[in-house]
Amino acid sequence: MKNISLQDQLLKAGLTSNSKAQKVKKQKHKQRQQQQKNKIDVKNEAAELANAAKAKQAEQNRVLNEKRNQEAEKKQISAQINQLIHLNKLEKDDEGSAFNFTDDNKVKAIYVSNDVRDRLVAGRVVVVNLGKTYEVVPAAVAEKIAQRDKQRVIYLDNVELVSIDDEYADYAVPDDLMW
Repeated sequence: MKNISLQDQLLKAGLTSNSKAQKVKKQKHKQRQQQQKNKIDVKNEAAELANAAKAKQAEQNRVLNEKRNQEAEKKQISAQINQLIHLNKLEKDDEGSAFNFTDDNKVKAIYVSNDVRDRLVAGRVVVVNLGKTYEVVPAAVAEKIAQRDKQRVIYLDNVELVSIDDEYADYAVPDDLMW
């Protein structure tokens, strides 16, 4: 089968006249000659629009991928925190005494044994948020959790008060002080 040009096909179908086809052919030939003579690049608007659309799409894809990566990283950090809590949590005692603390300006309570309660007051163990529940973990583990997400660790006011009381530790008490 012989390849017939589009121009010849349109002429056979009667959609254009021979004179119109010759005019278009002459215009294209003149345009090509002028480009070669002046070395002028004819701007192809369609190509420019296509390139702009590709660039815009690439930017949108980059932003979307960055957002997905951030969400995946948050999920990974949350999983690490949950694993730290599950591996290091201390046993709660439902029959023990209630230990009250504040989280998000609300008073919460957790039931623990007297030994764990004393360690909580001393600041050796800390209450952490595990989704909808609260667990007690050693202070060293709480520091690791705080490095990943500070909002999951609930520091007690008593731990902060210890550092405030220490502000007079640098002053020496005189030996001749009389009471």
